[in-house]
Amino acid sequence: MNDASLPRFWRDPRLPHLELRLVEDGRKVCYAPHSHVQWSLGAVTAGESTFHYREARYRIHAGSLVLMNPEWVHACNPIDDEPWAYRMLYVDADWLTRLRHAARLIEAPHWQDIPTAVVAEPEWYAGYVAMTDALLDPQRDLLDKQSEAVEYLSALMHHLAGQPAWPRSLPPAILRELAAYLDEHAAQEVSLDDLCQRSGYSPGHLIRAFKQHFGLTPHAYLINRRIQLGQRELKRGRPIAEAALNAGFSDQPHFQRTFKRLVAATPDQYRRPLPEQ
Repeated sequence: MNDASLPRFWRDPRLPHLELRLVEDGRKVCYAPHSHVQWSLGAVTAGESTFHYREARYRIHAGSLVLMNPEWVHACNPIDDEPWAYRMLYVDADWLTRLRHAARLIEAPHWQDIPTAVVAEPEWYAGYVAMTDALLDPQRDLLDKQSEAVEYLSALMHHLAGQPAWPRSLPPAILRELAAYLDEHAAQEVSLDDLCQRSGYSPGHLIRAFKQHFGLTPHAYLINRRIQLGQRELKRGRPIAEAALNAGFSDQPHFQRTFKRLVAATPDQYRRPLPEQ
């Protein structure tokens, strides 16, 4: 595997609300269905790929932007081993919510899903590349980087604001309580019997209902949360073995295999952001 196929990550402690992933050759970069706590905005910079977003499937190509709401299940994967490249920006949802609320694009300072999945206009792609180039440039000042990110994301939010709000239906209260329970106990062993006892659902009904509303089975939801815990541990500088244990994995190899399946990168690749030059 050549260096171009390895994912690279940019992070800056002065900009904790932003994280950037870069892949120059994505032929071997395959994701299992997963979700993020952040709002995500990606650009295909070369080639083509498939974008699965909830129940929809898109074929995206160089110049396309893809948008993913927090907690929405998705996956992007290569087409027939054809080369493709992309940049993915992860934006803290609370920070973006404050930006949208301050601009009076949403009525209350609470996250509101964005219905758009793909943006194809060339000017938005060009602006995205310019903004991410600024973030990656070690010669650019902090104020410059902050300004580029705020200006671009504010303009994009204004552009998208005129679209109808997504008709979101909340899961039943008992399922929301189960999801919160899984969030709180992600690093611990959780049994299906316990979830059934808490909900009053039969095992089959529980699994079907949970997947219908969250896009993942309870087990897949739990594993997704554990990987998110592992990412936070790695960003804090924890050794991989310690991050695996703190995230609820019984051993490091299991953590590494699962991390690679959901993040399409190894824990070691993820914890080593691009160095400032």
